[in-house]
Amino acid sequence: MADRSLRGVRLGAQSLQSEEGVTFSPRRKSTYQLPDGSTFEVIFAADAEVPLVWESPKNGLEGRLVGSNGAPVNAEDDELRAPRSHWDMLLERRSRAELEILLEERLAFLRARRGEHKIGA
Repeated sequence: MADRSLRGVRLGAQSLQSEEGVTFSPRRKSTYQLPDGSTFEVIFAADAEVPLVWESPKNGLEGRLVGSNGAPVNAEDDELRAPRSHWDMLLERRSRAELEILLEERLAFLRARRGEHKIGA
């Protein structure tokens, strides 16, 4: 009986849901240019950060982002700066004076612990 009700329906091949009442997120097309001059488009979310370089889906070469004027987009100064180190991030959370206090506390703890485990003392 179940075979009769599903006859003619390709299960899994098509969705039975409609797009009625569905609102898609805003999108934008970004154009990338390959070294040989050919271009390809990639669609991103409107609020996404668009990378300056993207790999071509056809030949695997890297394409550079092209602006609305047709010229390649240059990297801004923010992107050229050196990445933050662990030390830089630590200094954002604590002052040097606080770090020196923590260092002295930790060294005192380690020195006291080292003294407890001496053999023959």
